[in-house]
Amino acid sequence: MRSYHPALSKFWLPTNIKDWLWFISRQALACVFPWSILACLALTRHFPLPVVPRYDVILITCLVLQYVLYRAGWESEREVKVIASFHILGLLLELHKTSLGHWAYPEKSWLHIGVVPLYSGFLYASVASYCCQAWRRLDLEIEGWPRGWFPTLLASAIYVNFFSESVIGDLRIVLIPLVFLLFARTKIHYRLPSGIRTMPLAFGLLMVGGAIWLAENVGTRCGAWRYPYQEQGWQMVDLGKATSWFLLVVVTFLIVAQLKRIPKARTSEGAQHEGSMPDAHRARMTAPIS
Repeated sequence: MRSYHPALSKFWLPTNIKDWLWFISRQALACVFPWSILACLALTRHFPLPVVPRYDVILITCLVLQYVLYRAGWESEREVKVIASFHILGLLLELHKTSLGHWAYPEKSWLHIGVVPLYSGFLYASVASYCCQAWRRLDLEIEGWPRGWFPTLLASAIYVNFFSESVIGDLRIVLIPLVFLLFARTKIHYRLPSGIRTMPLAFGLLMVGGAIWLAENVGTRCGAWRYPYQEQGWQMVDLGKATSWFLLVVVTFLIVAQLKRIPKARTSEGAQHEGSMPDAHRARMTAPIS
């Protein structure tokens, strides 16, 4: 057993091959549901099934996969409920954006609301699935969580802005700085074989948003949906969409954080300050992984 060296925490990311392999493997496990959806998009693009519309095949696949993950214990009942809620939130957003012509679904489907195929909600639900899985598999702890209702108000403002930007203008130029301001002192701690890494929360969410933007390029390449500037041929998704995904990841993480933190706070024996790490958990985390 190696002793944990506190200096390791100054590095945000892994610094050796063993740590990187461990980190990547945990990220891959956390991405099982998102990557399964991307794989389904690619396979149904090149190997379409007869009779049944492709979008409906994707929907059925997502439902079956979600059921299997739940029955296998991959996701808890509470996590499934969060994922389902994001499916609904995503569908509402899709209905609004497609009505304004921001993007479209070029293929037909039987199971849809308006012009939006029902499978599209799983694209948002997969982000919630990743957040839940990454929290557990990296043994995340939060330090310096903002007090009061500020995180909830910020999440609400971000989600409302997705709808109101067409009426009163896009406020992300204000919302993005607010994210970094509100969480300026918030850090996430996660385990690696050599010990603990500490990362600014906003930086971590920014990286996740960038990864989703890359995945979106794969999705549009597979014809899952299409932006107006892709009508005459595929091209990379506008970089501005990366900021949209970043804000959506912020909303997702804030909701998942309530799921993960509130039950723990209710069952803890001692009164712990909301913004600090419990001493018992800090002691457990500083022990290296054998």
